[in-house]
Amino acid sequence: MIKKFFILFILTVMIFCSAYRKPDRYVIRAEKDAYYHNNVGLNYLKDRVYYAAIQEFKIAISLSPDTQSTAIFKNNLGETYMYIGYPDMAKSCFEDALELYGLNLKYYINLVNCYKELNLVSYKIKEFQSSNNPYDRIKLGLLYIECGQLRNGINTLDEFTLSNPDLIITFALKQYIKDIVSKK
Repeated sequence: MIKKFFILFILTVMIFCSAYRKPDRYVIRAEKDAYYHNNVGLNYLKDRVYYAAIQEFKIAISLSPDTQSTAIFKNNLGETYMYIGYPDMAKSCFEDALELYGLNLKYYINLVNCYKELNLVSYKIKEFQSSNNPYDRIKLGLLYIECGQLRNGINTLDEFTLSNPDLIITFALKQYIKDIVSKK
């Protein structure tokens, strides 16, 4: 009887004190993986490996679609297309980035530079003059500045900042206007 209890006691101690642990499971966290792929793409871009950078940005976009961070990924993809001379592909990336998050001045500047590369400046000026979208006023002001009409561009951007003082982009626009004026 004592032997049975002793053996049973030893077995129970062995079971509970054996330090058995379940193997780790890899949990896919798309948002974290998207940031990882974006950073890898930026490293490829820094090393001038453009095709790999494009693929990494596309992976990041597919892992995290329709979020504010996706706007960053799409902007990075568009900048890469601009580096390698494909402004037509970059245009859709910049437009998508602005659609996802329209309060970053860098996206607007990149889009205007893309329009300039595609020789669409005069066409887009006419389009944005008749638009009712207040954010198109930013594009219009930047396009005026890009084509050499500094006074119209600065006035358009200044009107936007005065009518929308509480937006995040307003401070960046004021700084941009200040830089343009000081360069003149």
